[in-house]
Amino acid sequence: MPRYVALLRGINVGGRNKVAMADLRQVAASLGHTEVATYIQSGNIVFTSPDTSVTSLADALELQIARSLAVRPAVVVLSRAGLAQVIADNPFLGETNPRCLHAVFQRQEMTPDAIAAIAAAQQSARAKGSLDEAIVVGQTLFLHTPDGLGRSELAVQLARTSGQTTGTARNWATVTRLMAMLDSAA
Repeated sequence: MPRYVALLRGINVGGRNKVAMADLRQVAASLGHTEVATYIQSGNIVFTSPDTSVTSLADALELQIARSLAVRPAVVVLSRAGLAQVIADNPFLGETNPRCLHAVFQRQEMTPDAIAAIAAAQQSARAKGSLDEAIVVGQTLFLHTPDGLGRSELAVQLARTSGQTTGTARNWATVTRLMAMLDSAA
């Protein structure tokens, strides 16, 4: 049966939208998903499902989480092959510190306007001396922050950019751990 990862945006951040991982596992199981597991408190669910539409899986999870847990996180679902493609597409292969590389997952490919806004944000950050880089590949924004995300001028600029509100970011350590979970037997 196909394996998937669901990435939730905006839960358990800054004391807001608190959700227990056991509750997330229960919600996923209530939708008929099997082999459900979570990873860390930021909203990562690995599961199997006979459904092959990542869009319908994400929509159903968003709706059921809102009904059951009274929070409304955006949900991005990737198949095992989809996450493997993101890893293969990584344009920053030379970065050895997984905390300096983030993937911002979107439900859809970014529009030309969104890509132009990202380029403008990068240019603005560079004008302030930032070495950060952002590259869009398909539905993923790769964000390289050599001084860390917390000190990233580009991250600040991107947060101000419209069109980035539907994505959810994961550092590279989390991305690779989720891939290992998808590849392991439940």
